[in-house]
Amino acid sequence: MHPPPSCAPGPWLAPWLARWPCGAAALLAAAAAMAALGPPAAAAPKQALVLDIEGAIGPASADYVVRELAAAKPGETGLIVLRMNTPGGLDTSMRLMIGAILASPIPVATYVAPQGARAASAGTYIAYACAIAAMAPGTNIGAATPVQIGASPGGPRTGQDKGNDKDKSAAPADTETRKMVNDAAAYIRSLAELNGRNADWAVDAVRTAASIPASEALKLRVIDAIADDVPDLLRKIDGRTVQVAGRPATLATAGLAIVTVAPDWRTEFLAIITDPNVAFILMLVGVYGLIFEFLNPGALAPGLIGTISLVVALYALNFLPINYAGAGLVLLGAVLLGAEAHIGAFGALGLGGIAAFVIGAIMMFPARVPGLALSPWVIAEAVAITAGLFLLVLGVLFRSRRRVAIAAMRALLGAEGEALSWQGQQGRIRIRGETWRARAAAPLRPGTRVKVIDRDDRVLVVEPA
Repeated sequence: MHPPPSCAPGPWLAPWLARWPCGAAALLAAAAAMAALGPPAAAAPKQALVLDIEGAIGPASADYVVRELAAAKPGETGLIVLRMNTPGGLDTSMRLMIGAILASPIPVATYVAPQGARAASAGTYIAYACAIAAMAPGTNIGAATPVQIGASPGGPRTGQDKGNDKDKSAAPADTETRKMVNDAAAYIRSLAELNGRNADWAVDAVRTAASIPASEALKLRVIDAIADDVPDLLRKIDGRTVQVAGRPATLATAGLAIVTVAPDWRTEFLAIITDPNVAFILMLVGVYGLIFEFLNPGALAPGLIGTISLVVALYALNFLPINYAGAGLVLLGAVLLGAEAHIGAFGALGLGGIAAFVIGAIMMFPARVPGLALSPWVIAEAVAITAGLFLLVLGVLFRSRRRVAIAAMRALLGAEGEALSWQGQQGRIRIRGETWRARAAAPLRPGTRVKVIDRDDRVLVVEPA
């Protein structure tokens, strides 16, 4: 028999291994490890993440930016670029985004693009909060005066898009507006001082809604660069020293790979349901679905659809600036229409419900918050549908009442009653505790006993009993 194969080295290595056994074992182990690992892999180049903010600053855009900033890894990402085109938006969403920007260990740059874009209102604050602020040619920034939710149209001018105001000495008249404007001015000044930008112009943009183009913004040190596109921006800011999470840092952006991160399904869904028009329609579907379920117990489908729609609408309205008086009037109008269908007041409750519905829909969303106003077309369509439902219910009630009245009149043939009031050949009679219209061939005196002999539509034909 042949001996089993041996793992021992060849005869030429045997004397050497016998002389230095430890060193040889270590050498062989190192060689095996190097062979297993292979050649060292080259380090992956860092990337520049681009996040697109398009439209009004709201819960969806805040959720998108905050989550992406938290998910970015400093070892893989050298810069985050917020490519922005916004008319403004909600103060709460803006402050969430700014908080995430200031806390990010990765430098964040704002880039107002493409040409024709703007960073108005909340966009101005975000630009001042970023380590780098840049704009494309043909863009503008400013108009950062805050909006007072629920202010009357004839009150102080506090809208976000009033344009440049020549009278810079004008001040808001009421105390609440002054507090709000002063707070916003102090906030944007602190952001300007943090990143070494023009604080005086920032305060002017808050108090007088000043707005300037990109070229003037660069001259006034409102922004740091004007760039044609993102690659041009990365070249122009390379080597700059900025403040990142409270510490100085030097940017190395020339060789970064550009990666655009689009909003995911969660952000898209949140953007859809927090649209005031969608939230308003969902609320109406929910209320009417529950009303139909109460009127027809056991139908299931209206109640199920209504409950889901109402829960989603309430979730969306929780993020939006709404006037609760307006929302209450809308709900009151829907309830009155449901009561009309259930009680049958023949128009009294229905007309009141339509009036409450229209007034509440107009009041519910403040029209001066950019991108977060309720469309007049949506209000008109909702009122038209509501009025149509009201007329349908009213018609059903009248037909039902007519059928009931005719059936009751047939049951009164041959019954006797008493004349209440009479004029000529027509008057009113009481039979079995109910009052009916009646006519006779000859005039009757009040108190005369009468007998029903026939009916003419909904008028009883009687004769003296």
